[in-house]
Amino acid sequence: MKVTLKIVAAILIMTPLYAYGGGNPEHVKFPEGYEKSFTKYSTANRANQTQVAKLYANETTINSYKQGQESASGSVVVMEIYTPKKSADGKPVAGKDGVFEIDSLAAVAVMEKREDWDASFSTEDRTGNWGFAVYNPDGTEKSNDLNCVQCHTPLSGQDYLFTYQRLVDFVKNH
Repeated sequence: MKVTLKIVAAILIMTPLYAYGGGNPEHVKFPEGYEKSFTKYSTANRANQTQVAKLYANETTINSYKQGQESASGSVVVMEIYTPKKSADGKPVAGKDGVFEIDSLAAVAVMEKREDWDASFSTEDRTGNWGFAVYNPDGTEKSNDLNCVQCHTPLSGQDYLFTYQRLVDFVKNH
């Protein structure tokens, strides 16, 4: 028995603990079928200028913005993250509109807002009741060392969304 406990303890000490700095897929689930049921509100180069993003919002999000409010509980925003096509010199190829031409889907980032998160989902792992998770294109959890909370926290004046104005403008025009 003591030998078994020592072995288990040794394994735990040597095994790195994985923290979802880029989100919490155990709380923020992959929204199956979002491509058909959500509204695509923008396609744009990401701020890092090395990727393209297609952005989707569910009906709860769209309706909240139509009413001039920030996102209600149950809102979900999805960002498909694409690797752009590259020129011979390795730079992203831009289309006529300035948006990079898409090569392949690299990841799917999900933001979900809830007023009733489970107590096991620490407030330190959320931003303004928004939770985050990053997935592979097939919907499996993606290893990610980015800290979504850290980057979104300063955006309190825009519902914690980098694409807030794009979403507001989309709703006004549709």
